[in-house]
Amino acid sequence: MFPRPTPGPSQTKRKSVSVCNGKLQQFILSGGSMIITRTPFRITLGGGGTDLPSFYREHGGLILAVALDKYMFLSVNTPILDDKIRVRYSTSEMVDHVDEVQHTLAREALRYFGIPNGLEIVSIADIPAGTGLGSSSSYLVGLLNALHVLRQDQATPQKLAEEACYLELEILQKPIGKQDQYLAAFGGLTVLNIDHDGKVDVARMNLNVELLEALEQNIVLFYTHDVRDATTILQKQDAATRCSDQTVVSSLREIKDIGIEICSAITKGNLRRFGELMDLHWESKKRLSAGITNPQIDAWYELAKKNGAIGGKISGAGGGGFLMFYCEEKKSQLREAMRNAGLRELNFRFDFEGSKVIFDAVSRDGRLAHIQRQNNHENGLVLAAKSSG
Repeated sequence: MFPRPTPGPSQTKRKSVSVCNGKLQQFILSGGSMIITRTPFRITLGGGGTDLPSFYREHGGLILAVALDKYMFLSVNTPILDDKIRVRYSTSEMVDHVDEVQHTLAREALRYFGIPNGLEIVSIADIPAGTGLGSSSSYLVGLLNALHVLRQDQATPQKLAEEACYLELEILQKPIGKQDQYLAAFGGLTVLNIDHDGKVDVARMNLNVELLEALEQNIVLFYTHDVRDATTILQKQDAATRCSDQTVVSSLREIKDIGIEICSAITKGNLRRFGELMDLHWESKKRLSAGITNPQIDAWYELAKKNGAIGGKISGAGGGGFLMFYCEEKKSQLREAMRNAGLRELNFRFDFEGSKVIFDAVSRDGRLAHIQRQNNHENGLVLAAKSSG
């Protein structure tokens, strides 16, 4: 079992109004009392799918991904007039105890920190869920970050990523990999080497500014207007890998090898080769599951290649979300073709900060109310243990 968080030195209060979301900025400027975290989404550039346990336990995994300046904002506050839990996302929940919370990530995060009641959680995202940019893990990492701050407990990016992986993969048994949690926590252009035992080595890809900007400018993203639950696709891929399905396993090994070559090509400054390898990656990825692509996605991909794209792929597990392309000389032509086909471009820059606390101003009354609830909860546990003994 993953260890519980332990209290640490008090963090310096942080106040910042550099929030791109207008509603949160308005609240901050009005003097609101809360903790707010900002956690990036990500796109995968190489190795996608090799971060699932069913693969890396046998073959090791490799991921190259980069965080974007599109974010999940999480606010956490402690009520002072009641002990309710309020969770607000696409719907709203108000319950008396953590066990009643329907939002699985919020529920397990609160259980992990031993918080039975008395908390308000609000999430606002730049990008809708189900688009293949890792929104679920961004939510969880941002929430864990906020809860550590509430406890006045310093959390490193490594700790946040490991905790998020523990909750999603072990507690919730989600058929996902480890890249989303690590990219949400660390940000940047990042290489993940995953050992057979699941240990993740995190390395930043250090490029000169000109090369980094060229990579950033030559990657274009288009929204397909389709959202999907990746669970079904990943469950099929995971089951096939566990059963040693030769098509799936060999495709994942190809994807890992291509990912290694992509890392080498980018490091050497050969970005065109990166685009060509993306095209090879897409061919291998399509063999992982029937749900990854469909005739419409294939038609958009071919249209993009006819209009200047060197290579590309669908985001995340596939089936919808964003189409990502690498294009050098004909970006205007590509944009016009995709726009005429009904797709909307997402403008972005790379994010290099990872999950970040951008506002920390829980009121004195709120902090004391939280401490009192925690003391009551711990005293109740002690009494229960004594009575059962």
